[in-house]
Amino acid sequence: MGDNHQQSRQHVVVQEIIGALRPRREPAAPALPVRRAIAVGAGPLFIALLVGIAFIAAFVGALHNPRPVDVPVGVVRGDQAAESLMAAVRAQGPRLLAVDFDSRAAADRALDRHQVYAVLATGGSGLTLTVASAAGPAATTVISAILAAQRAGVPLAVTDAVPVVTDDQRGVVPFYLAVGLVIGGYFGGIALSLALGTVPATPSRAALRMGGLAVHAALLALAGVLIVGPILDIWHRHLPELFGAGLLLAWAAALFAVAVQSWLARIGTALIVLLLVVLGNPGSGGIYSPEFLPGFFRGIHEWDIPGLGADLIRSVIYFPDAARSPAVKLAIWCLGSIIVLLAATEVLGRPRALRR
Repeated sequence: MGDNHQQSRQHVVVQEIIGALRPRREPAAPALPVRRAIAVGAGPLFIALLVGIAFIAAFVGALHNPRPVDVPVGVVRGDQAAESLMAAVRAQGPRLLAVDFDSRAAADRALDRHQVYAVLATGGSGLTLTVASAAGPAATTVISAILAAQRAGVPLAVTDAVPVVTDDQRGVVPFYLAVGLVIGGYFGGIALSLALGTVPATPSRAALRMGGLAVHAALLALAGVLIVGPILDIWHRHLPELFGAGLLLAWAAALFAVAVQSWLARIGTALIVLLLVVLGNPGSGGIYSPEFLPGFFRGIHEWDIPGLGADLIRSVIYFPDAARSPAVKLAIWCLGSIIVLLAATEVLGRPRALRR
């Protein structure tokens, strides 16, 4: 009896896989008249149109003309030469922002924690500019160019305290790795919702779904680590920590997807794409630091999953002391999504007869 039941379950699984791969033919004309077909297809096409327009507007609007605004540079209080140079630059526009510290040690700690992109100080016969290009090559290049043009004959020695690796001179690998983990994560959540239904039937089924997504996230993170590590030989250190960061990021994206779809079903897919791709990707800056983006997009990376993921990956590899904040925020995303999914399971998952 048990063997027959097991075989039946295996047969159902096989049939589900075959059904997922089998092309679906449009119903014949009598079953789906032209007017009905137009009405059925118009809604999804309209949503896709809106998403496409938003995608174009967001990416072009955010990245077509990046200009630095308030790029933070550390300066020690009382360092007159450094403060004078920063004041002269500031008088010409808000491109750079001087951040005062009580000591050089405090300024260097801020550099190591990705709180500033560079530290300007008096040293030797002139000024020294210590940059962290791993925080954003575009930002540190602009800082060096602006200060070099404004130094009025004073020698300026530039050193890179936290350089990017040789195989990622533009510093884009953290961003693209984060994008891949986010896309793989939310696509896994959407695929599971399409296969099983958007609302789990019971809390135990919801827990099982979350566990499956965690396994999916772990495998995706492992693949990402292998690609940027042994396969492409880009990064050679902090790979276990990178795996943990990738797992957290992919799981956060997947949980967010199933949580949104549990309440909004198919329309939730458009919202997922809007927040994680249309707004999230340009908001995280890509190859540009957030200070180069227009006002609305400048703060998105502080709360949106792709921006937090890029910050976390960059911090794990280059700025370990700065990894806690984005990791905590992604954990909050996970917890919030779990609560939303369990609420949908409780409210919508049970048969109506049992809700009365």
